[in-house]
Amino acid sequence: MTTLMLMLLLTGLSLAMVISIRSDMMINGYYRNFRASFYAADSGLSIARQAMINQLVTAIPPAFSGTTQPIPAGTESNVQSYVNTTYGQSFQAITGSGQGQATNSWPAGYKITSATLALAGCTLVGGNAGATCDAPSGIVTGYRYIYNYTLTAAGQAQGSQTTTLSDKGSVIVNAMLVLASSTSSFAAWGMFVDKYTICDGSTLVPGTISGPVFSNGAWNFGTAGKYIFTDSVGSVNAKAGYQFNNTCEQVAGPSDKRGNTTIAPTFQAGFNLGQPSVTLPPNDYNQKRAVLDGIGQNSQPVSRSDLNNSLRDIHNVKYPNSGTTSSGVFVPYTVDSDGNNPVMTGGGIYVEGNASVTLSTSGTTAQVYTITQGSSTTTIWVDPTANGGAGQTQMVSGGVTLNVRGVPQQHDPSTGLVTGNATMLYVDGSITSLSGPGQGVPAVQDYAALTVTAANNVTITGDILYKTPPVTQTQNQIPGTPADTLIPGNDRGQVLGIFTASGDILLNNLQSNRNLEIDASLATIAQNGTGGLVNNAAAIDTLTIVGGRIQNAIKSINATTRNVFFDRRFGQNFAPPWFPSTTVTVGGVQSTSTSVTIQRVQWVNQTSFF
Repeated sequence: MTTLMLMLLLTGLSLAMVISIRSDMMINGYYRNFRASFYAADSGLSIARQAMINQLVTAIPPAFSGTTQPIPAGTESNVQSYVNTTYGQSFQAITGSGQGQATNSWPAGYKITSATLALAGCTLVGGNAGATCDAPSGIVTGYRYIYNYTLTAAGQAQGSQTTTLSDKGSVIVNAMLVLASSTSSFAAWGMFVDKYTICDGSTLVPGTISGPVFSNGAWNFGTAGKYIFTDSVGSVNAKAGYQFNNTCEQVAGPSDKRGNTTIAPTFQAGFNLGQPSVTLPPNDYNQKRAVLDGIGQNSQPVSRSDLNNSLRDIHNVKYPNSGTTSSGVFVPYTVDSDGNNPVMTGGGIYVEGNASVTLSTSGTTAQVYTITQGSSTTTIWVDPTANGGAGQTQMVSGGVTLNVRGVPQQHDPSTGLVTGNATMLYVDGSITSLSGPGQGVPAVQDYAALTVTAANNVTITGDILYKTPPVTQTQNQIPGTPADTLIPGNDRGQVLGIFTASGDILLNNLQSNRNLEIDASLATIAQNGTGGLVNNAAAIDTLTIVGGRIQNAIKSINATTRNVFFDRRFGQNFAPPWFPSTTVTVGGVQSTSTSVTIQRVQWVNQTSFF
């Protein structure tokens, strides 16, 4: 009896073990199938996405020009059809599955059940104002395409277990041209540095830098963080510096590795070493003279006689022809024989001596300048729509009002014809405070084009904002586009340049939350100059610049976070009026390059395992 009981017990235990093992194998096999199908679906997404990239790049000819866009219209439809046809008809085996070292791996396959690709936009780099990718004109140095994609893939292993994954994002294609030479405003650079010595112990602050970048010296990169350049990067030096702790290596290439540490900046539009140097402006004579004649092209310094012949103050008194003039606000205008009916004749406003300046808007059309020197304040309204469209420049100071017919204008240097309304505010001294009317409050009116120039330092004390922002500051602000994308309908000709040839642009942020935004192209540059953007006061939490930085030297901005968004209109032969420029003879195409960046915005597992 005992023996029989033991045999029954052993039989029961054996049966339980068999059932347990078989159940475990079934469960493990079930989930192993799901894992295999998951990886197959994910691999399918990667394969299809890369196929889209390959097809787009293949559509670009090896050599292209600035006169015809490199990716033909409608290419995205052909690519979409190719992916759906090639990968969507049946399950495709994962290459290598069940072969070689993967002989015992579980067979898996994928199928693309849905694929879409749509052109979100194409932007010219360079070119004339108003030029498009379909109709390029002017000096074009590149094409920037953004394609939005969606992909859905099914993965399958043994059995009927299937996993469905979806992915969507953007494919950004930069097709760039390197011209043998070109003519450009300095505003066309997102960042330009004249003097930067290779391996000098300093490194560029990590982060994302948009807009073309160039140095008449070199670039130094470190290990503190990632570098992402969205546009072309170049330097005169044929090598770049890579700083590893106490060792700096000079390398003629886009990356370097020492031990287990790699410094590899992301150059989305190429890294061009050993380029010709860029000629710098010798002085600010053109800016000073632009106030007088609206042309601003003369290599000779502006004399006291020139000022006396062109400028008058609010009391109709000419700029003194002799003696010492320590302060005053002057405008170029003429009067009739009776001293009445003042008419604007030049391109701006001239301030003698140090001054603080506040920029603001009035109504929908007037740009306002509030200029303070000691206890004297002069407010100037420039309204191009007044006087039935003839425009009016109104000066108010100490209870006196002067209405001048017309507004400052820019003239073509060859023909003398008016090219548009524009204002040069020239301060023959230092600007001790430059800001808008308050944090977050617009400072630059729609359709207002102006450049602020100082003979010495410019101190920025608060936000200076466009009334209408030209570019986005966050990804997907326009769905499917990266940050720093032109906002359709927001190009209203609003533009600001801030320039000094002999000083620094100083940051003295007086705003309580310690954040600062400057919407302008900032230039501290001249031959043999030493100027830069420098914080000489309290630390800034977040510094945002919408425009660009042009400087002789890199200096400390003492900011925790730095956001710089290149005003992409500046890449289309658009610039602040009379902004410093460099001129060389235009040549042919030296080389072309193509780079692709993926921005994934969503990845979803549509299958539940439970």
